[in-house]
Amino acid sequence: MKKLLDDDVTPDTKKKPKPTTPPLPTSTPAPTGGGGQPVFSQPLPSPDPTGFKNPVTDQKDIELKSLGAVPMPRGGAVEPVLTLAAVYGSAGAAKVAALTAAGQIVFHSVGDTGNVQGPQMQSLVADKMVSDFVEAKAADVPSFFFNLGDIVYYFGEATYYYDQFYEPYREYPAPILAIAGNHDGVVYAKDPEATLAAFLANFCAPAAVQSGDSGGLLRTTMIQPGVYFTFEAPFVRVLALYSNVLEDPGMISNQGATGSVLDGRQVAFLTAALKRIKSEKFTGAVIIAVHHPPFTGGSTHGGSPLMLADIDSACTAAGVWPHAVFSGHSHNYQRFTRTVDGLQIPFIVAGCGGHSPLSKMSGTYRTPYVVDSTLTLENYDATDFGYLRVIVTATTMTVEFHPQSDGSTTKTPNDVVTITLATHTVV
Repeated sequence: MKKLLDDDVTPDTKKKPKPTTPPLPTSTPAPTGGGGQPVFSQPLPSPDPTGFKNPVTDQKDIELKSLGAVPMPRGGAVEPVLTLAAVYGSAGAAKVAALTAAGQIVFHSVGDTGNVQGPQMQSLVADKMVSDFVEAKAADVPSFFFNLGDIVYYFGEATYYYDQFYEPYREYPAPILAIAGNHDGVVYAKDPEATLAAFLANFCAPAAVQSGDSGGLLRTTMIQPGVYFTFEAPFVRVLALYSNVLEDPGMISNQGATGSVLDGRQVAFLTAALKRIKSEKFTGAVIIAVHHPPFTGGSTHGGSPLMLADIDSACTAAGVWPHAVFSGHSHNYQRFTRTVDGLQIPFIVAGCGGHSPLSKMSGTYRTPYVVDSTLTLENYDATDFGYLRVIVTATTMTVEFHPQSDGSTTKTPNDVVTITLATHTVV
């Protein structure tokens, strides 16, 4: 039960040496693929790999437990913004127009996709996701994949990006955006690289070019403005946060600690993004994405109540609450409903994108399981790898959980929740 509510871990953030933080890339090598336009997949299908080219050998290395400094976003804006149109390059305007005319957008999301043991489970999840691009209706085809972090394990080194990112998604024919997980930012004691270096190079490049980490595969780098940012697409905005390198808890601010390498920039970003939603009278879906879950029923990781308090403070200051919160980190699927001021907000943990083994729950719960007067565990699956398929229209957002074990011929989800956007009510 305790894991459902809190985590007692309080990091010592006082007087720690400040790690060197890489700046966001300002230049990139001359492109060897893409021709200045984004490329998302290989032209021809190929068999899944049976092993890693660069096996993971650093499981026993010592992690640096200190928090990592958060790099400034490119341009230094309080609210850095990336649009779906920009991600699609010269095809962006037509893509946005088609989605707007269709009246809905579909996208994928899941975290903890990296795997130290080999590519098999991650490839099976990726293959199942690719099968969603074969649909009877064009409007049902996904427009992007939003990864919830822990793209590579155990440490966020460039050498692992081919095996754990580029190769598994070589046939995924759409953009892949991401927030960094703790393993994407953490470094080991003798690593000369600074925190987040490989993540910044592959996801926060100023232009879509072929990465040296791709092993010659054609997918180009993503052009996110930073490790925290607003992603705007028709009918939906994703507010992305970086919850740092600790196993537990997640942190998006210094939480009042002195001598911390963290500050209040992410809380200020979240407040500004939510205030802009209010001032622009945006009526679409609002999702907060953060790697560490604010609460979890998983047996391996606990919740992050102080991080949740930071999120709540931004929502309260702006007078705007999200329609859902997506997280990973706990290696399974969980769906909670949290009630705030009469609003029903799904908090969905989807850390089942390929990392083995899956995490057990801290108990056996008959759902819906009432944790307290504001929180209910609605559903969970600790035995299946899988992913979220999200469908957003002008009035509703539906989140489906699809297990990999169903295979490519099954399109029936194991769990579904629909949120009415105007009223913040769960169907």
